[in-house]
Amino acid sequence: MKRVLVIEDNRDNLKLIGYVLQRHGYAVDAAENGEEGVLRAGEEEFCFILMDIDLPGIDGLETTRQIRAGQGDAVPIIAITSLAMAGDRERILAAGCNGYFEKPINPLTIMDEIHKVLEAQGWQ
Repeated sequence: MKRVLVIEDNRDNLKLIGYVLQRHGYAVDAAENGEEGVLRAGEEEFCFILMDIDLPGIDGLETTRQIRAGQGDAVPIIAITSLAMAGDRERILAAGCNGYFEKPINPLTIMDEIHKVLEAQGWQ
């Protein structure tokens, strides 16, 4: 089964995206903060990582940078965040994320959107 790491501190958001991922055949591992996310990302291989940006401890931008420093571009990282101000998308992509989606997500379409990002960048 394909594994996905979801780094998300909000349990409701984690439950929703976890349910969607499982319905599409993915096994879900979770981390509730950036430090735990960096550790989990280095312990196992994941198809992709879904990254919240507003995390306790180190934020999702720094978490992404640390994962990239350890693994390079080996795993796609897609931000799912409530940050939607001018310049946020560019900052998030510049930190090393391969895609960006604003919360709230649409559970009926998010997997199609994620797959489009992965396919456009040569993954999956």
